[in-house]
Amino acid sequence: MLLFKKAFWDGLTSGAITLTFRRWQKPHVKVGGRYRCHPIGVLQVDAVALVPARSITAADAKRAGFPSREALVEYLAELGPLEGETPVYRVELHHGGDGDRVDIALADDLTPEDVKVIAAKLAKIDAKEPWTAKTLSIIEKHPRIAASQLAAKLGRETLPFKADVRRLKKLGLTQSFEVGYEIAPRGRAYLDAVRAKKRAPAKRKAQ
Repeated sequence: MLLFKKAFWDGLTSGAITLTFRRWQKPHVKVGGRYRCHPIGVLQVDAVALVPARSITAADAKRAGFPSREALVEYLAELGPLEGETPVYRVELHHGGDGDRVDIALADDLTPEDVKVIAAKLAKIDAKEPWTAKTLSIIEKHPRIAASQLAAKLGRETLPFKADVRRLKKLGLTQSFEVGYEIAPRGRAYLDAVRAKKRAPAKRKAQ
């Protein structure tokens, strides 16, 4: 997990900050890992190294969002005495967007024809055994909950469940995070359109 104070949010989002130093007992992140950092979005780790504090440079401080090396060292010293040989974790990272998704996931201005196309694709997927509606529903009700927990709620094995969610992601309906999933903007627009269509006959009947 990566936590940052509000003062660093803009720099992380814009790409101005690409480095952080941590005084962990052991690494909390791994190279290639994608970590949700609310409200910034996703941060992807590019490199992790345990280095002595004396190795920190002025350039490092700038990349970490500090005006000087002294300011960064003072910040790290808030957690305890910091000597030249004190080990600190040097973490290179970059902003990875709002979540792991396909580009079409942001296209939420759906036409009636778009809704029909998506419905047809889901119907084809459901041909042998319907599962898409239940999967979308449980992700909607339980965002960012571990896949293993969601699968258990549906009485399914985790790996097949995750494979099915990836199929929904390819359609732009879901997006994945370091832990769990969310309904993507396109998926939200689709679900809203389907529900609106179902409500319409009931409304006409009531009139």
